[in-house]
Amino acid sequence: MAAGFLLSASACIVVPQTREVYDPECRILTRHMTLEAAYVGGFQACAGEGCLAMLTAAGAVTAASAVVSGSIALVGNVVYWFERQGRCNPRPAAKPPAAASAAQ
Repeated sequence: MAAGFLLSASACIVVPQTREVYDPECRILTRHMTLEAAYVGGFQACAGEGCLAMLTAAGAVTAASAVVSGSIALVGNVVYWFERQGRCNPRPAAKPPAAASAAQ
């Protein structure tokens, strides 16, 4: 049972994805990065020491891809945040009517 789980779990890598969404507060399209798992294939069959080595290597590749992709997403989101701050064009605040406050 555990070997079946390891076989299916080890067939993934983590990749950063960039998404564009509309920011109504700034009235612009903003970008942000997310992490997604990607299936790259699985093992057909293995046995003994060779199987353990393949599972260990596949687990290390999955972990390394998560660390590298996570770092890329973190840096990318910081850059996109600065970009948003520079391009943000908020709506002007509504001013209360002067006539209504002067009449009271």
